[in-house]
Amino acid sequence: MDVNIAPLRAWDDFFPGSDRFARPDFRDISKWNNRVVSNLLYYQTNYLVVAAMMISVVGFLSPFNMILGGIVVVLVFTGFVWAAHNKDALRRLKKRYPTTFVMVVMLASYFLISMFGGVMVFVFGITFPLLLMFIHASLRLRNLKNKLENKMEGIGLKRTPMGIVLDALEQQEEGINRLTDYISKVKE
Repeated sequence: MDVNIAPLRAWDDFFPGSDRFARPDFRDISKWNNRVVSNLLYYQTNYLVVAAMMISVVGFLSPFNMILGGIVVVLVFTGFVWAAHNKDALRRLKKRYPTTFVMVVMLASYFLISMFGGVMVFVFGITFPLLLMFIHASLRLRNLKNKLENKMEGIGLKRTPMGIVLDALEQQEEGINRLTDYISKVKE
Protein backbone atom coordinates (compact mmCIF):
# COMPACT_ATOMS: atom_id res chain seq x y z
CA MET A 1 0.00 0.00 0.00
CA ASP A 2 1.19 3.50 -0.83
CA VAL A 3 2.25 5.86 1.91
CA ASN A 4 0.15 9.03 2.02
CA ILE A 5 1.20 12.28 3.62
CA ALA A 6 -1.44 13.44 6.08
CA PRO A 7 -2.88 16.90 5.41
CA LEU A 8 -1.66 19.90 7.34
CA ARG A 9 -4.34 20.64 9.94
CA ALA A 10 -5.48 24.20 10.46
CA TRP A 11 -3.34 25.98 13.03
CA ASP A 12 -6.44 27.12 14.93
CA ASP A 13 -7.34 23.41 15.26
CA PHE A 14 -3.78 22.55 16.31
CA PHE A 15 -3.74 25.35 18.93
CA PRO A 16 -7.48 25.96 19.46
CA GLY A 17 -7.33 27.48 22.94
CA SER A 18 -7.35 26.11 26.45
CA ASP A 19 -10.85 24.60 26.12
CA ARG A 20 -9.53 21.75 23.91
CA PHE A 21 -6.59 20.88 26.15
CA ALA A 22 -6.81 18.85 29.34
CA ARG A 23 -4.49 16.99 31.64
CA PRO A 24 -4.51 13.27 30.84
CA ASP A 25 -5.65 10.72 33.39
CA PHE A 26 -2.29 9.39 34.58
CA ARG A 27 -4.00 6.46 36.32
CA ASP A 28 -5.35 5.10 33.00
CA ILE A 29 -2.20 4.60 30.95
CA SER A 30 -4.08 2.85 28.13
CA LYS A 31 -6.42 5.80 27.60
CA TRP A 32 -3.52 8.24 27.76
CA ASN A 33 -1.57 6.13 25.26
CA ASN A 34 -4.57 6.08 22.89
CA ARG A 35 -4.84 9.88 23.12
CA VAL A 36 -1.15 10.30 22.32
CA VAL A 37 -1.27 7.82 19.41
CA SER A 38 -4.42 9.43 18.00
CA ASN A 39 -2.97 12.93 18.15
CA LEU A 40 0.38 11.83 16.72
CA LEU A 41 -1.44 10.33 13.74
CA TYR A 42 -3.89 13.19 13.25
CA TYR A 43 -1.48 16.14 13.65
CA GLN A 44 1.62 14.44 12.22
CA THR A 45 2.18 16.99 9.46
CA ASN A 46 1.83 19.89 11.91
CA TYR A 47 4.37 18.19 14.19
CA LEU A 48 6.67 17.71 11.21
CA VAL A 49 6.49 21.42 10.33
CA VAL A 50 7.22 22.52 13.91
CA ALA A 51 10.09 20.01 14.23
CA ALA A 52 11.48 20.99 10.80
CA MET A 53 11.55 24.65 11.84
CA MET A 54 13.43 23.83 15.06
CA ILE A 55 15.80 21.44 13.32
CA SER A 56 16.46 24.03 10.59
CA VAL A 57 17.44 26.68 13.13
CA VAL A 58 19.74 24.32 15.02
CA GLY A 59 21.06 22.85 11.75
CA PHE A 60 21.86 26.34 10.48
CA LEU A 61 23.85 27.10 13.63
CA SER A 62 25.67 23.76 13.72
CA PRO A 63 25.15 21.74 10.52
CA PHE A 64 27.74 18.99 11.09
CA ASN A 65 26.56 18.20 14.62
CA MET A 66 22.90 18.23 13.51
CA ILE A 67 23.56 15.76 10.69
CA LEU A 68 25.67 13.62 13.01
CA GLY A 69 22.94 13.70 15.67
CA GLY A 70 20.24 12.75 13.16
CA ILE A 71 22.27 9.84 11.81
CA VAL A 72 23.04 8.54 15.31
CA VAL A 73 19.38 8.72 16.43
CA VAL A 74 18.15 6.96 13.27
CA LEU A 75 20.77 4.21 13.60
CA VAL A 76 20.11 3.69 17.33
CA PHE A 77 16.31 3.66 16.79
CA THR A 78 16.64 1.18 13.91
CA GLY A 79 18.96 -1.02 15.97
CA PHE A 80 16.59 -1.05 18.95
CA VAL A 81 13.54 -1.82 16.77
CA TRP A 82 15.46 -4.65 15.07
CA ALA A 83 16.60 -6.01 18.44
CA ALA A 84 13.05 -5.75 19.81
CA HIS A 85 11.77 -7.87 16.92
CA ASN A 86 14.40 -10.52 17.65
CA LYS A 87 14.43 -10.50 21.46
CA ASP A 88 11.24 -11.18 23.42
CA ALA A 89 12.32 -9.20 26.49
CA LEU A 90 12.87 -6.04 24.43
CA ARG A 91 9.65 -6.64 22.51
CA ARG A 92 7.66 -6.78 25.77
CA LEU A 93 9.39 -3.60 27.01
CA LYS A 94 8.58 -1.81 23.76
CA LYS A 95 4.95 -2.93 23.84
CA ARG A 96 4.22 -2.31 27.54
CA TYR A 97 6.36 0.77 28.14
CA PRO A 98 6.71 2.68 24.85
CA THR A 99 7.82 5.88 26.57
CA THR A 100 10.58 4.00 28.40
CA PHE A 101 11.64 2.39 25.12
CA VAL A 102 11.90 5.79 23.39
CA MET A 103 13.75 7.22 26.41
CA VAL A 104 16.28 4.35 26.27
CA VAL A 105 16.81 5.06 22.56
CA MET A 106 17.29 8.75 23.30
CA LEU A 107 19.69 8.08 26.20
CA ALA A 108 21.76 5.69 24.09
CA SER A 109 21.84 8.33 21.34
CA TYR A 110 22.82 10.98 23.88
CA PHE A 111 25.79 8.95 25.10
CA LEU A 112 26.98 8.23 21.57
CA ILE A 113 26.63 11.88 20.54
CA SER A 114 28.36 13.08 23.72
CA MET A 115 31.46 11.22 22.57
CA PHE A 116 31.52 13.52 19.53
CA GLY A 117 30.78 16.72 21.49
CA GLY A 118 27.37 17.56 20.00
CA VAL A 119 25.24 17.34 23.16
CA MET A 120 23.58 20.76 22.94
CA VAL A 121 22.65 20.15 19.31
CA PHE A 122 21.11 16.85 20.37
CA VAL A 123 19.13 18.48 23.18
CA PHE A 124 17.77 21.41 21.17
CA GLY A 125 17.63 19.89 17.70
CA ILE A 126 16.31 16.40 18.39
CA THR A 127 15.06 15.94 21.94
CA PHE A 128 13.23 19.26 22.37
CA PRO A 129 11.00 18.83 19.25
CA LEU A 130 10.13 15.28 20.37
CA LEU A 131 9.29 16.54 23.86
CA LEU A 132 7.03 19.27 22.45
CA MET A 133 5.22 16.69 20.28
CA PHE A 134 4.68 14.40 23.26
CA ILE A 135 3.39 17.22 25.48
CA HIS A 136 0.96 18.47 22.82
CA ALA A 137 -0.23 14.94 21.99
CA SER A 138 -0.76 14.23 25.70
CA LEU A 139 -2.72 17.39 26.44
CA ARG A 140 -4.77 17.88 23.23
CA LEU A 141 -8.25 16.37 23.47
CA ARG A 142 -9.38 14.29 20.51
CA ASN A 143 -12.33 15.24 18.33
CA LEU A 144 -14.58 13.09 16.14
CA LYS A 145 -12.63 13.81 12.93
CA ASN A 146 -9.42 12.85 14.73
CA LYS A 147 -10.88 9.49 15.81
CA LEU A 148 -12.26 8.75 12.31
CA GLU A 149 -8.92 9.46 10.61
CA ASN A 150 -7.15 7.18 13.09
CA LYS A 151 -9.57 4.31 12.45
CA MET A 152 -8.91 4.60 8.71
CA GLU A 153 -5.16 4.49 9.37
CA GLY A 154 -5.55 1.55 11.74
CA ILE A 155 -7.58 -0.71 9.45
CA GLY A 156 -5.18 -0.15 6.60
CA LEU A 157 -7.29 2.14 4.39
CA LYS A 158 -4.56 4.73 4.69
CA ARG A 159 -0.81 4.56 5.50
CA THR A 160 1.14 7.56 6.74
CA PRO A 161 4.75 8.04 7.90
CA MET A 162 3.71 8.41 11.58
CA GLY A 163 1.62 5.23 11.26
CA ILE A 164 4.70 3.37 10.06
CA VAL A 165 6.78 4.69 13.00
CA LEU A 166 4.01 3.78 15.48
CA ASP A 167 3.75 0.31 13.93
CA ALA A 168 7.51 -0.11 14.46
CA LEU A 169 6.94 0.84 18.11
CA GLU A 170 3.86 -1.46 18.21
CA GLN A 171 1.69 1.40 19.44
CA GLN A 172 -1.42 1.19 17.27
CA GLU A 173 -4.62 0.89 19.27
CA GLU A 174 -5.49 -2.69 20.28
CA GLY A 175 -9.03 -2.57 18.92
CA ILE A 176 -7.74 -1.45 15.56
CA ASN A 177 -5.25 -4.34 15.51
CA ARG A 178 -8.01 -6.84 16.18
CA LEU A 179 -10.13 -5.37 13.38
CA THR A 180 -7.16 -5.48 10.98
CA ASP A 181 -6.53 -9.16 11.87
CA TYR A 182 -10.20 -9.95 11.25
CA ILE A 183 -10.20 -8.19 7.86
CA SER A 184 -7.05 -10.03 6.76
CA LYS A 185 -8.60 -13.37 7.74
CA VAL A 186 -11.75 -12.57 5.78
CA LYS A 187 -9.63 -11.71 2.72
CA GLU A 188 -7.95 -15.15 2.89
